[in-house]
Amino acid sequence: MAQFSYLPSRLVSASLVLAGLMAAPQAWASLWVNEQNMLRPVALDAARRLANAANDGMNPNHYGGAQLLQTIQANQGRALDPATAASLDAQLTDKLELYLHHLRNGRVDPRQLGTNYDANKTDWKAFDAPTALREALGMGNLGSAFDAATPRVPMYAELRKALERERQLANDPAWAGTLPALPKGGKLGNSQAWAGLPMLTQRLIALGDLPAGTAAPATYNSTLQAGVKAFQQRYGLPENGILNKATLDKLNESPRQRADRIALAMERLRWTPMLQGHRTIVVNVPEFRLRAYDNANGQEEPRISMRVIVGKALDTRTPLFDEDMRYIEFSPYWNVPPSIARSETIPKIRRDPGYMARNGFEIVGQGGLQGVLNGTARIRQKPGRSNALGDIKFVFPNNQNIYLHHTSSPGLFNRTRRDFSHGCIRVEEPVQLAKFVLQDDPAWTEERIRKAMGAGKASTVRLKEPLPVVITYMTTVVSNGQLLFFPDLYGHDRKLADLLAQGKTTRIQPKSATALQKNSSAASAPSLQ
Repeated sequence: MAQFSYLPSRLVSASLVLAGLMAAPQAWASLWVNEQNMLRPVALDAARRLANAANDGMNPNHYGGAQLLQTIQANQGRALDPATAASLDAQLTDKLELYLHHLRNGRVDPRQLGTNYDANKTDWKAFDAPTALREALGMGNLGSAFDAATPRVPMYAELRKALERERQLANDPAWAGTLPALPKGGKLGNSQAWAGLPMLTQRLIALGDLPAGTAAPATYNSTLQAGVKAFQQRYGLPENGILNKATLDKLNESPRQRADRIALAMERLRWTPMLQGHRTIVVNVPEFRLRAYDNANGQEEPRISMRVIVGKALDTRTPLFDEDMRYIEFSPYWNVPPSIARSETIPKIRRDPGYMARNGFEIVGQGGLQGVLNGTARIRQKPGRSNALGDIKFVFPNNQNIYLHHTSSPGLFNRTRRDFSHGCIRVEEPVQLAKFVLQDDPAWTEERIRKAMGAGKASTVRLKEPLPVVITYMTTVVSNGQLLFFPDLYGHDRKLADLLAQGKTTRIQPKSATALQKNSSAASAPSLQ
């Protein structure tokens, strides 16, 4: 087949492509139209993939999927006039490149949501949609471009399956109506009658929280309570089996609403650097959970998983970013941040002169309390039982002074909602986390870790290799085969949904047109059948 020079169609209009074609027939090569101006069979495959963008939680209309599919179907097997051929080729190429880019890197720049991930650790620079498309076509396998673009995090495939299941449930009779209001008192307890029991039973079966074939009982019995508990567990609700308003509201969520939440989670996975490097620690804020992965062994499930406490939703939210853990501090000092010192610690000291000594605080620097206010001194808390950081601190240096640490108030881990901190992340099982972090150093046995934590004297251990820590925000996850939902704690999902609804999406950042035009004579189109 003859070779042609190729100028990327997204940088020039269809009219310019056509002008080039008429002026120099050998100066332009189509990806989707052959020398006889007939559509190649692969064009129909490409249009169908765009029309099915909803399978990946994306809007087909954003890529002209239905319209392109209709046009290509109508023109199969017939010669097109040059203008139509050039226009259709330009549109299909442009939309495919955009779709592949969004599939891999996301539709929204995470910085628009205050999320700061290191671009050098993500796939933004590692995936070139135009090149991937042309390489796939050159091999005669368009699907390989989509395989290359699909996020490689194992959870993505699970969410994609869950999305399909929710779309199938859209017409399920279990959601033909709304569950009725609860009995007087606002909750349904053991052995109570309720008109919604048949529909409740249907929904719990459809959601997998009750076995298929479970018969609807006359009263709210232990079988239904077990199903409600399973549902509550998956939705981050108190697992008490009591059907109250909070649980009823979640049960009344439609399959479409759940599908929308899954789609948002898939979007976040596209730009969150989840499993990077040899090992990774991931904190999911709305789930109040930390997971540590050993990526080298190819394990999809985490090595350890534990509850965490995160920043208060009202005023001290935990920021979303990624950094490398560099060292651990045992029996650490707590250097009270100036904002906390001004708003909390100093007022307590002034009201209660014994507060400092009783809680192990001391002033470092000049000027006493006034020096703390002026910035010439700081307050720190000595190692000990009352230390706010507990007995260990995991440090991944960042400009927001966020780190992982234990706590002197472990009882808070028993709460269902755990946003109590000033932004840092408190971990429930610090010894297990320290063992994971230090596993490459056999000298650090569990016994030695516990001894260092209880020494009452600060010491620092630097890690042999940096360990990536990712703080993310997923209100929908798949864990151990279960689809789990969590509250939109900080409202980030609402903002993301708004940006997507407004069409404020990213697109490929092309090289300069001048550079491309200079190199166009040396470029060639792939061999296509």
